[in-house]
Amino acid sequence: MNILPQLQAIAPDMTAWRRDIHRHPELSFEENRTAALVADRLREWGLNPETGIGGTGVVAVIEGAAPGPSIALRADMDALPMSDEGGRDWHSLTSGVAHACGHDGHTAALLGVARHLAANPPASGRVVLIFQPAEENGLGARAMIADGLLERFAFDEVYAFHNMPLLAPGTAGVRTGSTLNGYIVWEVEIDGVGGHGAAFFKATDPVQAAARLATEISSIVGRYVDPAESGLITVCSLQAGTSHNIIPASAKLSGTLRALNPQVQALLFDRLRAACDGIATLTGCTIRCNVLAEVPPCVNAPEGADRAAAACAAVLGADAVIRDHAPFPFTDDFALFLQSAPGAYLFLGQDSAMCHNPAYDFDDALLPVAASIFVTLVGQRLG
Repeated sequence: MNILPQLQAIAPDMTAWRRDIHRHPELSFEENRTAALVADRLREWGLNPETGIGGTGVVAVIEGAAPGPSIALRADMDALPMSDEGGRDWHSLTSGVAHACGHDGHTAALLGVARHLAANPPASGRVVLIFQPAEENGLGARAMIADGLLERFAFDEVYAFHNMPLLAPGTAGVRTGSTLNGYIVWEVEIDGVGGHGAAFFKATDPVQAAARLATEISSIVGRYVDPAESGLITVCSLQAGTSHNIIPASAKLSGTLRALNPQVQALLFDRLRAACDGIATLTGCTIRCNVLAEVPPCVNAPEGADRAAAACAAVLGADAVIRDHAPFPFTDDFALFLQSAPGAYLFLGQDSAMCHNPAYDFDDALLPVAASIFVTLVGQRLG
């Protein structure tokens, strides 16, 4: 492994930043402390960060000595609404909020890149450092774009990484083409007529409607999606009722649907709405199906994937770079940046619980690795 010595030297600092962010997790669009930490460090190294982009986003630019391409590097900053059960000394101090997906590590690694490049700018072009809010709800990249990111900080290529417990430590995954599913975050609101649990015949029960709808949703993929295609739909929340003897007046379901093919993604949502209409007719409830967020599939451009793979190979060794892994079923709104400029989304293996597990924690050993890959990529592209 060829970690750059300058980045290995600041690995303890990256670890300290990462654990500080881990102790103070913040939900989507609430990353005020994290954004302030990022901006303060960037200013400390002589950069001039722009804050408040897309809500709580931070962007800084490092100029090279001569004209050349503009390379964007992105890290996400938000945490998840779940408990931290990892048992580490740096556990979350905020009840019910945890960095259980590794965004604390993504942010700390990009800070390491910023510190190095601020002292060692590229020979040409420029580097755009993007610290993005609200990846977990699928709204942050869209908010930054709506706030003028692409016009104010135009870039020719864009790259990001994610830790990946499904890959072995010391390996990287860089796939050409569709890499992550697109998704729709959906919410179904069900209104009925509440009443006494023993007088159900005088009520219009939204709990029964929710239960039937949840069962119907689970059959959509098997019934309507071509087996040769990739698609999934998951109910992750069902909320209803307050007591054992009260039929509530309303219920709510929420979840995601995902696919690599945008047409399959649209088909899944059409079938979800049709299921809602059918259960509404069957039960007499009023049912509304709402889209909370929509993200396209994450697609790596061939040249972007090749460049990312070359940087990974320089750091990890060519044998450690997996180019033919299957697409992962997850989603990242980094896909919207990849629609704007060619680039790649790459994965770094680590041995841990799966992301979104309460015992998950980012592996600090990845910090100088990820930073070295980004710095190497910049060096290979900009000199």
